[in-house]
Amino acid sequence: MPAESAYLSVLRTAAAGLAARLDFTLDEIEDLRIAIDEACAMLLSQAIPGTDLECGFELGADEVTITVSVTAAHARMPARDTFAWTVLSALAGSVDSRLGPGDRVAIVLQKRRGVPGSG
Repeated sequence: MPAESAYLSVLRTAAAGLAARLDFTLDEIEDLRIAIDEACAMLLSQAIPGTDLECGFELGADEVTITVSVTAAHARMPARDTFAWTVLSALAGSVDSRLGPGDRVAIVLQKRRGVPGSG
């Protein structure tokens, strides 16, 4: 989808629907929605205007892994010592970032159902 904040509601809705199918609680689903917003905000600040934000979902028995990525003009890893990263980690459970080919920057969120402290 276009790398613009106006399209993030589509991503939040898709993630919430998939998490609901995995029997996540309402609180866990809301945490995931907020985490996606936070991750995308970090990435959209680097995105080249007119490019796409790509998103992939991997479903497990009791977890969902979401990878969001953009093409950046000057690709850099998101800072892990920020308040935003701390919030993201608390909401998603497991968070990672990586640089890929073609100046792609990605954030990977992994949310497990029913894990104490992650929902």
